[in-house]
Amino acid sequence: MYGEFIGVWPETWKAIWLPLAESDAAPTDMFCELYRELATAFATPLSVESLADVIDNQELSWKAFESSQNAKFSNEAALVRFFEIAFEVLDDLNGDDLSNTYFGFLNAFIEKYSLGYTLRRPCLLSPSLPGIFSDLVRSLKNFTDTDMHLRTLFRGHEEAIRDLRFGATEERIKSCISRQVMLMEAIAATSDNVKAQTLGDMCEQLHDWPHKTIQISLEKLYGFASNYPGIRHAGNPSSKLRDIDTRDLSALSILFTGYSQYLTSELDTNLSSLITK
Repeated sequence: MYGEFIGVWPETWKAIWLPLAESDAAPTDMFCELYRELATAFATPLSVESLADVIDNQELSWKAFESSQNAKFSNEAALVRFFEIAFEVLDDLNGDDLSNTYFGFLNAFIEKYSLGYTLRRPCLLSPSLPGIFSDLVRSLKNFTDTDMHLRTLFRGHEEAIRDLRFGATEERIKSCISRQVMLMEAIAATSDNVKAQTLGDMCEQLHDWPHKTIQISLEKLYGFASNYPGIRHAGNPSSKLRDIDTRDLSALSILFTGYSQYLTSELDTNLSSLITK
């Protein structure tokens, strides 16, 4: 999972928790309190009795926390909330010495693994712009994996992107854009309201636009892909202002990916759960 804590949780033991426990500021019952909070993020909740057996014993708490490298969490948002609450727990245990040490380890971990968050004082994890985009791409891939046709088109687009490694020629760039538009059309076609065959016409049959201009802007982007020579059709050579290049590829890839959220309600992103407390 791109840029998410849940995908790199096993690495936190050696990078954050063990160094923290070995610091002079760490009290002996640190993992008793931390495990109490970590358990709330597990996909399968512990019984009251099982949790009590662990957190009432310093040695068991240490071992249980270390073994949580293999734990299954309910979702990314639950794990993010644990990291934030952990700061409060550590601050209550031994004040700034312990909580600030934790803050430094956590910040270094985020930077090392390029996670999609920014860390702010006192200890708030906010989604970053790269994190939001990575989350959307992840959810788009998960959605297309549910249907063989969508999966084939998604992989075709990925292969076109990978081919740029052998040279970002104008033809390869056009192929990337063309394949992404085909993918967007296939996603829009999954809506019960959509009967049209092209993305431009499909926009008229979708009804989740926040404003008419958003709908029109996607229609115009589709118009570009249809009118520019050699992307979807022969196009109109007289409409071409210059050769297409990597600037256009990056801009259009981001735009079309963003618009995918208007084409289906089935994209499961973490953003709403991360910013809603």
